Amino acid sequence: MKAWYLLYCKPRGEVRAQQNLAMQGIETYLPTLSKKVTLKGESTIKKTHLFPSYVFIYFDPLETSVSRIHSTRGVVRIVGCKEIMTPIHDSIIDAIRKREASILAAVKNNIEGEATLANRFSPGDKVRFTQGPFVDLEGIFSEKSGDKRCHILFELMGKQQRILVGTESLEVVSP
Repeated sequence: MKAWYLLYCKPRGEVRAQQNLAMQGIETYLPTLSKKVTLKGESTIKKTHLFPSYVFIYFDPLETSVSRIHSTRGVVRIVGCKEIMTPIHDSIIDAIRKREASILAAVKNNIEGEATLANRFSPGDKVRFTQGPFVDLEGIFSEKSGDKRCHILFELMGKQQRILVGTESLEVVSP
């Protein structure tokens, strides 16, 4: 009977093992963790392995030889494989997949929300500070600087000053 089993792989060999097992017709699952990474002012999603050096495999030990899996490149051994193999219940795999999908969706929504927040201002817009040391002061939106920050021009001590602030602390002033 087919079931899920946990496979221990060589260090940083999860993908290699997954590819070689796929060529043998064995279903695999390599859970990933999504996180937001900002590089040069651009936010992107970076995926890392949730369980480094481990891959879940779905197969029937009576149909596919365990020694065939052990001899696959990138594979060290099936975890708990002594005399009786210990299968992993499908509900555990489903729960990991749902959690992985919800984290990815949350990260994507966060990035899209930041882009929307940063793009709500246009050069020349009159803005008001909603928090921080300049709260309730008004200025002119000059330009965007990365995903979360922008340059604002405003009058301070009789001179026009240009400062760099977070977009979350600003709101557009209605004309």
